Amino acid sequence: MTRPTIIAVHGNGGGAFRFARVEPLFSEASAVGFVALTLPGFGGTPRDTRCVTLSDYAAHIQQFVTRIDAPRILLGHGIGGSLVLEYLQHFAPSVAGVILHAPVGARLDTRWFPRLMSSETVRELGKQMVASALFRPLWKRLFFSQPVPDEFLNRFFAEYGTCEAFGQMFELITAEWFAELKPVTLPSVLLWGARERVLRLDQAAEFRAKLPAATMEIVNDWDHFPMVEQPEAYAQKLMQLASKLTAEPAAAAH
Repeated sequence: MTRPTIIAVHGNGGGAFRFARVEPLFSEASAVGFVALTLPGFGGTPRDTRCVTLSDYAAHIQQFVTRIDAPRILLGHGIGGSLVLEYLQHFAPSVAGVILHAPVGARLDTRWFPRLMSSETVRELGKQMVASALFRPLWKRLFFSQPVPDEFLNRFFAEYGTCEAFGQMFELITAEWFAELKPVTLPSVLLWGARERVLRLDQAAEFRAKLPAATMEIVNDWDHFPMVEQPEAYAQKLMQLASKLTAEPAAAAH
């Protein structure tokens, strides 16, 4: 059997670079492969004017996915988890399983941050403030609780400033979209850090309703960005989960 490959879909504001500390830990000799994609409009890439709906982004992911040998595991972090959910509405048979890591989608009509970002002006201002070197010491404390190399963090924050699709994600990922998602039965894992501050663990039940075959994995010492703060532990956990998902009998998606 061909080794499984994890295909990582990043969160808002950045691109595949968010997994740059993790990817080298998967070698050709590893039991599991790993590759991260950058969506159009993220990570300094130009926005694709043809991507106007979440299904358009899902189709873009599908073109990337199908170039990789099966079995494939889709990993979505933050809004990447939202895009993976949309992907499953159209292309579920193409993957052996999914890992949603602190995904976005639940309680979008009640959480304060999505409501704040309903304004285009606020979205643009917020994006530029996160990218600003002037405010970087503040954002480092708010985003990260463990040491991360400055060289990495400088690019991490700078990518927000060049993210052309940042505001669009708040327009497309809505409570109405989430409510209309049909459940998909596929080997799945909901992955969360117990110290998560951005997307709270108590939202997991809403995602279980969308992925009825999902199991839950909670890692005690993880916050929102373990792929940045604890890349070795993150890679090890992903290898474990991918092996588990591809060992399970594939369930029919519907």
